[in-house]
Amino acid sequence: MAITMTEAAAQRARSFLEQRGKGEGIRLGVKTTGCSGLAYVMEFVDEVDDTDTVFEERGVKIIIDGKSLVYLDGTELDFVKEGLNEGFEFNNPNAKGECGCGESFNV
Repeated sequence: MAITMTEAAAQRARSFLEQRGKGEGIRLGVKTTGCSGLAYVMEFVDEVDDTDTVFEERGVKIIIDGKSLVYLDGTELDFVKEGLNEGFEFNNPNAKGECGCGESFNV
């Protein structure tokens, strides 16, 4: 099982963590919501739980809970800029479809 991130995503995550001034890393997860069933969650982590799986990629700790790891295994996190829009993008090989607005996915 593995989660990876591009250099662009790692630079952005490191920048956010440095600006924040504390934190172990970032948590990637999923929650039930949206028109397709699941949505990605990304947040700062100050303490790693015993049940978490931790990946270190390009100097950034990626923390994932056991429930979410099943849906995120093999995912690559990227940071993209398109025109005036920018943000993190999940390249998830497990996703079978996305809703029209791109906010949720299904497996």
